[in-house]
Amino acid sequence: MTDDARNDPQDAIDSQGERRREELDDRIFEHSAGDEQEGIPFVGAGPGNPRLLTVAGKELLEEADLVVHAGSLVNSELLDEYCAHAELVNSVGKDLEELIPLMRDAYEDGDNVVRLHSGDPAIYGAALEQMDALEHEGVPTHFVPGVTSAFAASATLRTQLTLNEVSNHVAFTRPQGKTLTPEEDHISEFVEMGDVTTCIYLGTHAVRDTMDRLLEDDHDPETPVAVIYHASWPDEDVIVGSIGTIADKVEEAGYRASALVVIGDAVTGAGYERSFLYGDWANRGS
Repeated sequence: MTDDARNDPQDAIDSQGERRREELDDRIFEHSAGDEQEGIPFVGAGPGNPRLLTVAGKELLEEADLVVHAGSLVNSELLDEYCAHAELVNSVGKDLEELIPLMRDAYEDGDNVVRLHSGDPAIYGAALEQMDALEHEGVPTHFVPGVTSAFAASATLRTQLTLNEVSNHVAFTRPQGKTLTPEEDHISEFVEMGDVTTCIYLGTHAVRDTMDRLLEDDHDPETPVAVIYHASWPDEDVIVGSIGTIADKVEEAGYRASALVVIGDAVTGAGYERSFLYGDWANRGS
């Protein structure tokens, strides 16, 4: 492989995508999540609190020589606790043309390399394009799941994202903006379904635009909404309101950074019915 080919992540991504259409990777049938595997692990750091890092992630970080991390999206306390011995590289501001050779060369030199994403790399993590580029160059990779911020938010709210007779579905989504066209924004459709807990990954600056669009679509302004700023971080804050009031409350708080927005009756946990998981129904097959 020429140096030019090795340094063109887009060609690698296209090639791996075509290959994926033709056949499934054999490793799908050989390994389960949590298995020890060869290559560079793409580890979910969790939502913020270092205690929410998985055991597998902790073990990999403790053995790492190089950790490429997602900058301020990963709590510095986690880096201090588990990565102090390793070389740390902040991925923010670096493109694939820089990151891929960095990780590839370190791995080929025999270093233990960890790519550390915030939350879970499978949720808005842009991990697969890096993995495809590395795999194309002969560097194996694998996912190590993490706790996504929606789960930390539900724990903070002391409720479930799914509740019997309240919410049968959960939607992870983003609002329209730089990464999503208006046609790709389905938040209003999710809210209209009624029994969906809608979890929006976005900066707090987008809350008003999102709520204004919901009001324009005639959604009930009393629908519960919670904004969990920096879920599980030391400076976590919870703002609870409704479609009609939450924007004012968020702006009054002055937050401009990342937050998780939850829309739906599951926010309060009120009105749910007892489940069928216990009692005679659960034992009917005995």
